Amino acid sequence: MEYVSNSYDALLLLSFGGPEGPDDVMPFLRNVTRGRGVPDERLAVVAEHYLHFGGVSPINKQNRQLLAAIRADFAQHGLDLPVYWGNRNWQPYLIDTLREMSKDGVKRALAFATSAYTSYSSCRQYQDDIAAARAELGPEAPVVHKLRHFFNHPGFIEPAIDGVRTALATLPGEPRLVFTAHSIPVSMAEQSGPEGNLYVAQLTEAARLVTEAVRPGGSFDLVWQSRSGPPQVPWLEPDINDHLERLAGEGVESVVVAPIGFVSDHMEVRWDLDNEAAQTARRLGLAYARAATSGSDPRFVAMVRELVLERQTSGCPRRALGSMGPSHDICPPDCCPAPRRPGR
Repeated sequence: MEYVSNSYDALLLLSFGGPEGPDDVMPFLRNVTRGRGVPDERLAVVAEHYLHFGGVSPINKQNRQLLAAIRADFAQHGLDLPVYWGNRNWQPYLIDTLREMSKDGVKRALAFATSAYTSYSSCRQYQDDIAAARAELGPEAPVVHKLRHFFNHPGFIEPAIDGVRTALATLPGEPRLVFTAHSIPVSMAEQSGPEGNLYVAQLTEAARLVTEAVRPGGSFDLVWQSRSGPPQVPWLEPDINDHLERLAGEGVESVVVAPIGFVSDHMEVRWDLDNEAAQTARRLGLAYARAATSGSDPRFVAMVRELVLERQTSGCPRRALGSMGPSHDICPPDCCPAPRRPGR
């Protein structure tokens, strides 16, 4: 393999962000929902989820662990590339991180977003935020190119397989396999990817890859969680709690829930699955286990390095499991458009 000299000079870990204390919760939620006209009364309901954990989002600690692991992995493998961290909705804000990178002399950077899939909220919105931050900084802003989607990369799938196997081992019999991901508006899903509906297709493929490894030829369910927004707007269904109700009605006795749509155990996993869905399962008499996410698993960390080398190195293998192959590097300009807001 031939290294492309000076093609990129930094990596940006790009994530969602979260509050670091009780006083941060409402300002953070206002950042997340800016421009949507969501009243504070509705935000206060979501705020209770964060206050349940002392007002501290788990995602920040997890990103710090991932950041440290990536830096250590790069150093161990001789990849001389500084790694920065910036968020969309809380400190360290993306604009501040890009400003720091510029002061450090960074000209061209790659960005690893902590989302494996294709949709407006999981990909295009990150790219829009990068463009807005660069425009605000002006000519001195570094160029930033986002790394490809990794929903079927072994470094993401293999830890998920282990997580499901471990969860299965805690329950008797043959539990139902239920994979979850963040629900999004149906209209957004239909416009995800160059040909549409790529969000659901990629999630289905990831769930299939895990299922084939732990239960060859077995079946699985893909359901949704964490929906928000006005009830009159159709979102992907069924919700995990509604699905558990249906399974119990069918006589299912145990279930393993795997959050295949997420890379770490952040708020949507801790609250929606470990709290709400677990309570639903107990009420229904379902034995329930939740599979772990990739987090900072060494294979996941090594995947980040591989994705960087793909863009730095001529002839570098582009690993992907299953039939869908590796995702594209450059998103088409009209891919995954922003959803239309009411009144627009």
